[in-house]
Amino acid sequence: MGRLVHFEIHVSDMDRAKKFYGEVFGWSFQDWSEYAGMPYFGAVTGNEDEPGINGALMQRQSAPPETNQGLNAFACTMGVEDYDSTETKILNNGGKVAMAKYALPGMAWQGYYIDPEGNIFGIHQPDANAK
Repeated sequence: MGRLVHFEIHVSDMDRAKKFYGEVFGWSFQDWSEYAGMPYFGAVTGNEDEPGINGALMQRQSAPPETNQGLNAFACTMGVEDYDSTETKILNNGGKVAMAKYALPGMAWQGYYIDPEGNIFGIHQPDANAK
């Protein structure tokens, strides 16, 4: 595990973002809002038999990035086998919690962290018993 398995694009206007990515890249969307507890649409970015990963459009949880910032980015999520031991490694190596571990009911454990360089990333442990 540890491979990049998912990305999230934080958006202020979900309909506008779905239209943009659908029209420009041909992505389709699945409503996963019930799992996430907020507006959240899974993005199918291509055929399963082609290289690449799928991601999601996530309702923005804070103010949008300022114009002319050095970098505006997507949040990438790594798949892990053991959420808690991975979190321990993150914290022991200078990382910080950005959003504590939470359940995606019936699917997985998810959380977000800040690396020592100030970048946010997620970790995701599949678990059908998560609640």
